[in-house]
This record gives sequence, C-alpha cells and structure tokens, in this order.
Amino acid sequence: MIIGSIKENLASEKRVSLTPESAKNIINLGLKVIIEKNYAEHLGLKDDEYKKNGVEIKKDASEVLSSSNLILKVNCPNNEEINLIKDNTIIIGIMNPNKNKDKLKSLIQKKIKIFSLEYLPRITRAQSMDVLSSQSNLAGYRSVIESIYEFEKAIPMMMTAAGTVPAAKVLVIGAGVAGLQV
Repeated sequence: MIIGSIKENLASEKRVSLTPESAKNIINLGLKVIIEKNYAEHLGLKDDEYKKNGVEIKKDASEVLSSSNLILKVNCPNNEEINLIKDNTIIIGIMNPNKNKDKLKSLIQKKIKIFSLEYLPRITRAQSMDVLSSQSNLAGYRSVIESIYEFEKAIPMMMTAAGTVPAAKVLVIGAGVAGLQV
C-alpha cells in the first residue's frame, strides 16, 4: 500500500498531514510513503528529513495523487486534485462535509472511500486521532493571547521593586478548551 500526501493551499492552511516522525511510524508498519517536493518547507521541515526516514519524494502533487492508494490531507481536496485521484483510493482528512458536499459527491462517484476525521468518535481509544480537541486547544490558546493583546493591560499580577500591578479580572466566555489556557 502506498500512502501519499500533498501540500495544502498555503494561503489558507499551514498544517501538514505527515511529519517526518509520523511518516517513519507508517513506514515501520511496512507501508510505502510518498510526498510531493517541498512538502513542509514552509514549516522548516526539509525533504531530506523525510528522505532520512524512508519517504520517497515525488516531483509534484499529480504524481503523488495518481500513485497513492491512501491519501492523507488536512483539508478536503480541491476539484483539480479530485480529478487526479485514482478510483478506489482512500482519503483521510478534515473533509468538512457541510461545506464540501459537491466535492464529496465527486469523490464518492470515483468510489473513493472518505474518512472525515472530525467525525471520529471522541473516545479514549481514539484520543491520538482526535483532531477536534487538539485544534481546539490551539485555538483556545491563541484566542487568549490575541485577547490579551487587544486588552492592552497587564494580565498577570506583577510584583516589582517599584510596586505591584494587580492582576486583571478576565471573564472567558465560551465552553471547551479556551478556558483551560487562562
């Protein structure tokens, strides 16, 4: 089985589906991994790091998509990518079915098996695959950092030789992991 992954649209997505370490884990299972050239360069991950772990580098996305039996993507493929994916392939990613109904219909017509990670059950056994919690945690962290920037006052209590600045009183509105970051 050949596992492939291509670059995302960098205008809207900076994440990648495979790190050199995760690719190594897949290869250790006896599977082949291919990615397109300069796959994660924007994150400071060079092709050599992937090659060192046994990943094969292809010249472009079309070569990866037409060769793979299973495709890992962060987001739903665009129409051009869908046309390049061969029939009976498996695709795993955040497919956002409510937003991408037409694209998913195109994938289904090609008999492509779709695994949309946001619908993965949030249970203990699947925690390592839970994209919602991990990404919500990052979003919560970022929301706190950005709100502090907008607040323009010191948030923590600061004790200095010149005196003490009392801690700001902050109310975090929202459920979930954003509140864990305060």
